[in-house]
Amino acid sequence: MTSTKEAIDFFRQYWAEYPANDQEEFVVACLDTKHRVQCVVVITIGTLDASLVHPREVFKPAMIEGSSAIVLSHNHPSGNPDPSHEDRQVTERLTEAGKLIGINVLDHIIHGDGTGNAISIRECD
Repeated sequence: MTSTKEAIDFFRQYWAEYPANDQEEFVVACLDTKHRVQCVVVITIGTLDASLVHPREVFKPAMIEGSSAIVLSHNHPSGNPDPSHEDRQVTERLTEAGKLIGINVLDHIIHGDGTGNAISIRECD
């Protein structure tokens, strides 16, 4: 995953293969030093419009895999991929936590269920 377009395409395919069934799901793709996907892990399954995310759970699979970077993604059951204020806050908090432990948060892709639309928080800001 070396570009925003590749990240969006990857997660469009991911959400098509693993739909979230009317609940928010938050996942992390762990990447090696060449930004190849090592694994995708479901971090949390939330409610219709919320999902609790803590850095401890987000970075655990990346630390186990020895990842150098991660890409975050979650779905919006409403179909509207526009990031909420909370989405932006979570991305910022995880980015700062990643800096402390040496794992880069490259992007956060939000997928609109049923629409195929996806947005990069990094491109929105």
